[in-house]
Amino acid sequence: MPTSHDLKGLMKFLARDEWRPCFQEVMADHFGPVLDAGELEFNDLAGIIGEDWAMTLWGCAFEDFLTQEFEEVEGVNLVDEYLRRRGWKETAQSRAYMKALRSSVMSLYEVSEIVPGKSLRARDLIRGGDLIPVSEGTATRTLKQWDRIAARIVPVLGKNIFAGGLLPFTQEATDSLFDGLRQMFGRKNARKLPVIKDEELQVAASLFTLAWLFDTLERAAGTALPTITNAEGDEIVFHDTRFPLTASVTQKDIAARLNTIPGMRQENAKFWNWLENEPGGRAKVKNTAAQSFDTMMDNGLRVLGNIELKARTLHLSTNSAARAEEGKALLQQALGTLIGAPLTQIRTVEQMMAEGPVKQATPSATPDLPPEIMAKLIHDHMDRHYRETLDQPVGMFGNKTPRQAARTLKGREKTAEWLKYLENQSAVRSGPADPMGSYDFSWMWKELGILNLRR
Repeated sequence: MPTSHDLKGLMKFLARDEWRPCFQEVMADHFGPVLDAGELEFNDLAGIIGEDWAMTLWGCAFEDFLTQEFEEVEGVNLVDEYLRRRGWKETAQSRAYMKALRSSVMSLYEVSEIVPGKSLRARDLIRGGDLIPVSEGTATRTLKQWDRIAARIVPVLGKNIFAGGLLPFTQEATDSLFDGLRQMFGRKNARKLPVIKDEELQVAASLFTLAWLFDTLERAAGTALPTITNAEGDEIVFHDTRFPLTASVTQKDIAARLNTIPGMRQENAKFWNWLENEPGGRAKVKNTAAQSFDTMMDNGLRVLGNIELKARTLHLSTNSAARAEEGKALLQQALGTLIGAPLTQIRTVEQMMAEGPVKQATPSATPDLPPEIMAKLIHDHMDRHYRETLDQPVGMFGNKTPRQAARTLKGREKTAEWLKYLENQSAVRSGPADPMGSYDFSWMWKELGILNLRR
């Protein structure tokens, strides 16, 4: 007996001569730019991204096709025509599903409240609105809190369900999609998406496929990271230089001396930003093949490095070898015999990305411990780590602490994005039995007063 998701009849109907050219038009919209760029045929995709993903992409194009009307067939829609001619062969459930697909809209959703094998809630990142409860048995077994997916949510017999074409979106694919939507709807240079109506979003369905496919193919090809430089044109390589405090020297002694150095701005009792002397005061070496990266303060001054006191050690963090040498010379001249000879750890951008943001929160523990004890140790360690983090400057907040950022409306929105990223990465990078994946971040939302944004 056909199920409520059975579209075999529709697919057979698609093979009729009058519909083939129409479907080829839709396939060209969804895949033409990618296939032309790589001199590929659609069938080649299966060998690159896998047969299952190729079939999912075909399904995305097919579901888009089901929403359209074509002049070539007198403005008729495939679903309408099929149900008029063959609908009597289908069950009530199948007819309801086809009609729901007929008026469906592809959008980008952020998922939460996942109950594996049963349900989740979805927040529309393009159209906004209330959270949507979705009954789902398959994707909920692999999706993680705050994952982003492109999908069609359709109502069938009193429940919201996903259609077949569901694509997981990375941050890069999301940015690409939003850029495409801004260009399509006339807000090319705007930061926010324009208000997009359902009928307009239906027309933009191919952008979802293209954004996902370009991003996935780049990853499959192992595309190297572009060269990233700072303002001086130096390649970004992170240097962590540590100076031991000499005997009898206190942190207060170091703090007092640091505050006499021009360009040192104290953010809290143990943390300083090392700033350039004037906005744009350091020459930038142009490199058209490189992407530039630097942190700026609200007053327009560039951050050259960070200074932090940790126990009996003074840490200097910089993003290039040249800045590391300049910073070391500056500190040694100002602090003299208060500090000893430095040791430097160097990490590339690729190494930093491979480590991920959650690894630093993982304590070394004996693998023979019982699982419940191991979980408690790791959760306690994460509690301490993230409690300290709330009072430490974070780059995406302009080197404000999360507590400081959460004091403004714009800052609260950024803080919510940051917390969602931490939660999602902790879940994504952890296995089913890993205590990292079961860590409860809700206390951080409450502590920062933004629990209402955890949706």
